[in-house]
Amino acid sequence: MDSFKQYAPSEVARIEERRRFLKAAAAGSVMVAFGGATFVVAAADDPRGKTTRPDGRPRLPPGQRIIDALKPMGGDPGDPSPAGFKLHVHGEVENPFVVDFAQLLAMPQTDLTCDVHCVTTWSMLDSTWRGVQVAHLAKLARVKSTARYVIFEAAHGYTANVRLAEGTAPNVLVAHQHGGKPLSRPHGPPARALVPDLYFWKSAKWLTGIRFSTRDQPGYWETRGYHNHADPWKEERHG
Repeated sequence: MDSFKQYAPSEVARIEERRRFLKAAAAGSVMVAFGGATFVVAAADDPRGKTTRPDGRPRLPPGQRIIDALKPMGGDPGDPSPAGFKLHVHGEVENPFVVDFAQLLAMPQTDLTCDVHCVTTWSMLDSTWRGVQVAHLAKLARVKSTARYVIFEAAHGYTANVRLAEGTAPNVLVAHQHGGKPLSRPHGPPARALVPDLYFWKSAKWLTGIRFSTRDQPGYWETRGYHNHADPWKEERHG
């Protein structure tokens, strides 16, 4: 008996496409439909064809499931207008400055493909971003040797604290595009932080400032019980 008889032709085509994808990408993976999103639960192999990162850690951290689109996670919206954008780079620096959106676009741009992981247990693999490296902004600001932390500042007083080395890693961006398009309203336009190696709440949306600090200053979620560091591979979800 044909197991597809219960489905409409369009649904059959979608299922066949997904089956071909799974067969080519990773044997032993399972897909589950949930709330309109597609989740992939990795079994023996990573469903996107690579099982490990360059640092040897598995691409999918423990306790995570894969979805195929970025979720619009919480937060009170800020001003999405590029015309109103001002990014303050300040704190423990010798050269504090403010960047508007046109100036941000005129800086060296980095195109990045990376995986992002949310504390709520979803991950999106191979997400694409474009933006300016925080390391470039730090170089322009001439960060003092006394700085130990990066504090991402966002709309309505939201902050997220990151260790200096992690906040200025090559894959940490002030991102203004996702998926080849300007950030859409749920994802913090016109620019947000992107810190892909930590849980996604550290990637502050509606970014307004980058402050370099001598001391750790736990941010919005950290002061509400979330882990201060937020390493997905250690499942640092809660403090």
